[in-house]
Amino acid sequence: MKDIDRSAPVVVELTTTIEATPETLWALHTDVDAWPDWHEGIDKARLTGDFSEGGVFDWETAGMSISSRVLEVRPLRRTVWGGPAHGIDGIHVWTFEPTTGGTVVTTLESWAGAPVEADPEGMRAALEGSLVAWLEALRAAAARCDGRAGTAKP
Repeated sequence: MKDIDRSAPVVVELTTTIEATPETLWALHTDVDAWPDWHEGIDKARLTGDFSEGGVFDWETAGMSISSRVLEVRPLRRTVWGGPAHGIDGIHVWTFEPTTGGTVVTTLESWAGAPVEADPEGMRAALEGSLVAWLEALRAAAARCDGRAGTAKP
């Protein structure tokens, strides 16, 4: 099982419960090409091939172009991706746990590298803000779904 770098200068972990099934959240989460449709912080996203271990996706957020490799996929339960971007080595883990009334979603990410070491508190704040926004965007997208996993109403 892959994990974040727990010794990295910046580690952020957030958990929330979203009133949606794991199937709905999984469909939104793994349809990388559609991320910009429901997450205003992502400008572009393109998955090459399937969302599976070894897959690669390129995306743009906060003025940064990022290429991420999928490191682990446990359908409906967990994903891990990561890679270097602009001197930052990031590893991002998502978990989905069904619960009464929805799904507990946990996102945790580690950042290491020279830019992080130069300003760990500023980088921690940036990462936390980004993950909060991502969870809220996922919550809003799930609320718009019409019952077919991941299909948002216009």
